[in-house]
Amino acid sequence: MSERWIPFDMIDSHEDPFEQFSVWYNEALGEMREREAIALVTATADGHPTARMVLLRYIGDGGFGWYSNYESRKGRDLEENPNAAILWYCEPLGRQIRIEGTVAKMIAANSDEYFASRPRGHQVGAHASQQSRPIGTRKMLEEQVEEAALRFEGTEVPRPGYWGGYLLTPTAFEFWQHRKDRLHDRILYTQEGDGWRRERHCP
Repeated sequence: MSERWIPFDMIDSHEDPFEQFSVWYNEALGEMREREAIALVTATADGHPTARMVLLRYIGDGGFGWYSNYESRKGRDLEENPNAAILWYCEPLGRQIRIEGTVAKMIAANSDEYFASRPRGHQVGAHASQQSRPIGTRKMLEEQVEEAALRFEGTEVPRPGYWGGYLLTPTAFEFWQHRKDRLHDRILYTQEGDGWRRERHCP
C-alpha cells in the first residue's frame, strides 16, 4: 500500500451507520488515549453555536449519549434548540465521524444508574458546581465542594435533579477517512424512510 491510511469506499461501508460506527469505534480501542472524547456542538434558538468536548458515555436506544448539568450552557442551548452535532476524531487512524440529530433528556433510570457509578468526588462536585455560572475565585469553589462533602458525609450522594443524561438520535452520519494528497474518502448516510441512504462525497 502506498499510504498509511486504509481506503474506505462504498463497498467497505456497512448498510447501517450504527454498525459502521461500531466497527470504527472498536478498531480505535488501544489507539487513543480518550476514545470516548467527542466534540459537541449546540446552538441557541437564534442559531448562535458553541462547541466543547464531552465524553461519549452511552451508545444504545438508537442514539449516542453523554451526561451533564442541565443548567449548563449546553443544557440551556438544548432547551431552546434540541438540534445538535457531535464529532468523533481518531487521529492515529486518520478517521472522523460526524453525527447530526435531535437531542432529548435520557430517562431518569439511565441517569441514576450512571450517576451511581461515578467516583464519589465527581458526585459531590455535581452538587457543588453551578456549571457555566460565574464564580469569584477558585477558593470559593473549593469551599462549596467542602460544604457538599460534609452535607453527604456518611450517606450515598443522590443525583441532583438538574444533572443527567442526553441522547442524540441521529438524522445524518458522515464517515471520513484521511487519504494521500488530501483526496479523502467521505461516505454520507441520511435517513430515508425506515432506512438509510448512502452516497460518496467529494473530499
